[in-house]
Amino acid sequence: MSTVNVLNMSGGSAGTVELDDGIFGIEPNEAVVHEVVKNHLANCRQGTQSALTRAEVSGGGKKPWRQKGTGHARQGSTRAPQWTHGGIAFAPKPRSYRYHVNKKVRRLALKSVLSAKVKEGNLVVIDAIRMDAIKTAEFKKFLDAVKVSGKALVVTPAVDMTIYKSARNLPGVETAPAAQLNVYDILNATYLVVDQAALKKIEEVYA
Repeated sequence: MSTVNVLNMSGGSAGTVELDDGIFGIEPNEAVVHEVVKNHLANCRQGTQSALTRAEVSGGGKKPWRQKGTGHARQGSTRAPQWTHGGIAFAPKPRSYRYHVNKKVRRLALKSVLSAKVKEGNLVVIDAIRMDAIKTAEFKKFLDAVKVSGKALVVTPAVDMTIYKSARNLPGVETAPAAQLNVYDILNATYLVVDQAALKKIEEVYA
C-alpha cells in the first residue's frame, strides 16, 4: 500500500495514511476514462436544438412559376431548402443523447483517475475539513495553506452546505460528497482535496 501525508487545515502535518492500491494504485486505463467522459458529456446535453423543415415553414403553397418554358429551373415551392426563408434540409429536432455505460467500466474509470491523481502527486488528504460559518475568504485561506491553487475538487464525507457555499464563489473550485464522485470532475480538477473520513468512505464504496 502506498502512503500519503495528511495535513490539517492550517497546512501542518497530521500524520500519514495508507491508500488502498486496488483503488489508488492501479495502472490508469485511458481508453476506459475516455469512454466514460464521453458518456458523461453526452448525458449532459440538453438535446433541445430544433429547426423547421420545409413542411413546417409557413407559406409556399403556390407554385412560383409554371413548369416549362420560363428558362428557370422547375420549382414547386418557395419554402424548399434552396430558397431564402425556406425550410432546413434534415432539420435537427429535440432528442435525447443519453446512453448507458456498464457499471464495471464506470468503476474502472473512476479508479483510473484516482490512481492518476496519486501518481501525479495531486492528492491532498486533510484530517478534517470543517467550516463553522459560510466564509469564502476562510476557505480560500485554507486552500492556500495546503498549497492548492487553480482547479480543485474538494471531497467531503457527506453533503455539507456550509463547505459548499463557502467554496462555490471560488473560480475552479468544486465540492462533492464521497459517494457521488464523478470521473469528469476529478479529471477536470488539478488537485483532489479529500477529507480523511471521505477517503475511508471512498475505499468502502468503490472497493
